[in-house]
Amino acid sequence: MEFTETPPDDGCACPGCGARRRARLHAARTEDGGHRAARGARRAAVLLATVTTVLGGAAGAGTATARAPGDSSGQIPDAPQGEVSGLYGAQSLGTRLRAATPATTRAEVMARAERWLARHVPYSMTSYWSDGYRQDCSGFVSMAWGLGSSQTTWTLPDFADRIAPAELQPGDVLLHNNPADPGGGSHAVLFGGWTDATHTRYTAYEQTRPATLTRATPYAYWNNSGSYLPYRYRGLNTPAPAPAPTPAPAPAPADPDAFPGSGAFGPGKSNARVQRLGELLVRRGGGRFYQVGPGPAWGEADRRATEAFQLAQGWRGTEADGYPGQDTWDRLVHGTGQDIPPATAPAPPPATPPTPAVPPFPGPAAFGPGQVNGYVQQLGEQLVRKGFGHYYTVGPSPDWGEADRLGTQAFQLAQGWRGTEADGYPGQDTWRLLFG
Repeated sequence: MEFTETPPDDGCACPGCGARRRARLHAARTEDGGHRAARGARRAAVLLATVTTVLGGAAGAGTATARAPGDSSGQIPDAPQGEVSGLYGAQSLGTRLRAATPATTRAEVMARAERWLARHVPYSMTSYWSDGYRQDCSGFVSMAWGLGSSQTTWTLPDFADRIAPAELQPGDVLLHNNPADPGGGSHAVLFGGWTDATHTRYTAYEQTRPATLTRATPYAYWNNSGSYLPYRYRGLNTPAPAPAPTPAPAPAPADPDAFPGSGAFGPGKSNARVQRLGELLVRRGGGRFYQVGPGPAWGEADRRATEAFQLAQGWRGTEADGYPGQDTWDRLVHGTGQDIPPATAPAPPPATPPTPAVPPFPGPAAFGPGQVNGYVQQLGEQLVRKGFGHYYTVGPSPDWGEADRLGTQAFQLAQGWRGTEADGYPGQDTWRLLFG
C-alpha cells in the first residue's frame, strides 16, 4: 500500500485533517527550524492521520498529570483548553490562517499578563474574560501577545518562531503539545525571567486551576519537561539600540574612615568595611574574639568584638547590641574612647538586661516568589521559634515558598492587623515585632 502526503484542508474540522495539521506542526522542515528526526516522523504521522480518518476516531483519552516534584503550591498543571475562537467566543474564524501579528513590546506583554494575575482571573476553557479572551492557558498567552483571538497550544506557533532556551526573555513562551490529548494534555507557560544565574529555574506566568498564577518553576516545567519548546512572538517591536554611553569619570576613591551606614554590617554582609571594622577592633583589644581574620565576611566574631567595645564605653541595652553605629565607628577610627579590657578583667555589671538585638531589615524586595537568600531562611526559622511554623512540611529554607507567606500572614493576623497589613509579606514593622 502506498500513501500520498496530502496537505490538510485548513477549513476542514474533521478528525483526519485536524490530526494532519498537528502532525505538520511537529514535523517542520529542517531549514524551517525542525529537527532532522522529525522528517522521518512526518510520513508516520500522515499514516496515523489517515487511519484516524478511516476509523472516525478522535484523540485518545488524556493522560493523568503527575504532581510536580517539589511543587509547594499544590497546583497541578491541569489546564485543558478550548478551540480557536474570536474574542468573546465569536466563531468568525472561517479558516485557521497564519494570522497577522499585531505589533507589541515585551513590556506590554508582561503588563497584560500582570493584569490577569492581579485580578486572579479564574481558570475556564469555556468562559471569556472582560477583555474577550478565553480563560485557559492558550487564551492567556493569546491575550498577553495581543493576538485579537484565542488560539490553542497547537496554533500559537503560527504566530511565533522557535528559539533556543538560552535566548529566552520575558514575554516568550514554553509550549508542550501532547498528540495523544491535544486539548487536555497540552499546556502553555509565559516566561517571566530567570531566577538564578545557572538558568535552572525561571518565573512562570500561567493560567491553570484555580486562577492566574506566577511561581518559580524548574526549567522547562514540573513534568513533561523534555517536551516543552521555547517560542518568541513574531510581532515584538525590538527597540533601537541605545547610543553608547559617554564614559563617566572615575569616581574618587572612597574614604575608608567614612561611616558607610549600618546597612554595611550584619548577617550576610561581605565588604571591605566589615574587614576595616575588624582590624580597628583588633587594635583596640578585640583580637581574642577572632580565631581567623578579620575578613570581609561578617561573622559572630565581629559582633562579639563590637559588643565588647561598646560595653567598654559604658553603653548598655540597644547601644551595645554588637552592630556598629556612627558613634561606635567614630571612636574606633579616631582612637578615642576606652579600649576593650583584657579577658581576665571582670566586665562591669550591666545596668539593665541587654535587649535582644533586632537584625537589620533587608527590605521587602528580599521576600516573595522567586527569592532565594539567607533572609528568607532567617525569617522562617524565627516564625518557627515564635510558634508560627506549622505550615512547613520541609524547611525552612532560603527558597521563598507558600509556607513562608502563610506563616508570616498568621503572625500579622495575631498582631490584630487586617487587609494589606496582613498580606503575608514582611515589612519593617513585621520584621521588628517578629525579632523584637
